[in-house]
Amino acid sequence: FSEYTVMHVGCVAKINPEAPLDKVCVLSCGISTGLGATINAAKPRKGSTVAIFGLGAVGLAAAEGARISGASRIIGIDLNPNRFEEAKKFGCTEFINPKDHDKPVQQVLAEMTNGGVDRSVECTGNIHAMVQAFECVHDGWGVAVLVGVPHKDAEFKTHPMNFLNERTLKGTFFGNYKPRTDLPNVVEMYMKKELEV
Repeated sequence: FSEYTVMHVGCVAKINPEAPLDKVCVLSCGISTGLGATINAAKPRKGSTVAIFGLGAVGLAAAEGARISGASRIIGIDLNPNRFEEAKKFGCTEFINPKDHDKPVQQVLAEMTNGGVDRSVECTGNIHAMVQAFECVHDGWGVAVLVGVPHKDAEFKTHPMNFLNERTLKGTFFGNYKPRTDLPNVVEMYMKKELEV
């Protein structure tokens, strides 16, 4: 509610003055984080299969990034099935509620996709979802990107063969965007109606 504030110069970006501030304000954190996690870090190819863990604001933006990248299958994973209908607007084509299965999600995804997804983006901060996101990508070329922030005492445990089988694990902060130079372009994507928020 302050009228004035002091900001670090690296946190200030000049954007299109026509942009509605009540809409584009969400681009400064969660939306850019999810969008960039997919576009800049996961980098799915056209026609690829992408799994999104968590369908909150960040996860929906990650799904949007997969749609913009041309993914043919975007599988949303969430414990709350009420989020599935809204997620269709952001590009999700299929859904998994882990509660509906008596086997690990990574196994369900491997069966659905003939061995695993091409890319996965984890947007929950839950350490179990992080492991599942990594273990669900395909041997040889699969890339998993961790976005959520886990509990400070959480430990990531997986079998070393998952790395030896040429799966890649990445992390990202703010979707690998540089706020001052990249945020104005994300605003322009919204202004051109290329981006759903």
